[in-house]
Amino acid sequence: MADASAVKNKVYPSADEALRGVVADGQTLAVGGFGLCGIPEALITALRDSGVKGLTAISNNAGVDGFGLGLLLETRQISKMISSYVGENKEFERQFLSNELELEFNPQGTLAERLRAGGAGIPAFFVRTGYGTVVAEGKETREFDGYHYVMETALKADVSLVKAWKADTSGNLVFRKTARNFNPACAMAGKVCIVEVEEVVAVGDIDPDHVHLPGIYVDRIVLNASPEKRIEQRTVRAGAN
Repeated sequence: MADASAVKNKVYPSADEALRGVVADGQTLAVGGFGLCGIPEALITALRDSGVKGLTAISNNAGVDGFGLGLLLETRQISKMISSYVGENKEFERQFLSNELELEFNPQGTLAERLRAGGAGIPAFFVRTGYGTVVAEGKETREFDGYHYVMETALKADVSLVKAWKADTSGNLVFRKTARNFNPACAMAGKVCIVEVEEVVAVGDIDPDHVHLPGIYVDRIVLNASPEKRIEQRTVRAGAN
């Protein structure tokens, strides 16, 4: 049995230190979140401050102006997005329409499955979604049982940036409600996975039945106890407080 003191400490004192020695120019990053829900906001800010550039970002969306991945678009650190939805971001729109930013569009379910396949070691799969549209251009197609399918390849990343609610010091993760979204798939698809959490507890404090993602997928953890959790769009009825 290994000495507990010999086990590598996965908890880092800051987001900057968690990224140090891992991120580099030209990498592909998988970034969790859906809209602004469940995004690793401290890690994204630290990534901006690191100055790395020429990044390919796999993410359901591109953040908003001034927050989330929008920060990296403003500093021109992202050269390509692999995404499903890219609204809410004027700078993204400007760069894309000016041919300054490459974009690979995916139907949302296809994006999720490509990430899952990358983490599961599945190189490619066939899906009906997108056949006959711009999404299928340049891709292999086949017919099965009278239906046409598009071959989609798995997505894998050099680094995954993930947001969870709670982690133990071994990296076992618990996600909170809809903030789980793309985070587990992104975590599994990365060669190195860095997780931002709101609470770190001792090993054994999380019931094994409550673990959403086992620590085998997690390399580094950083505590962000008070994230901003900005709302992408807020609409209230007239007269409401």
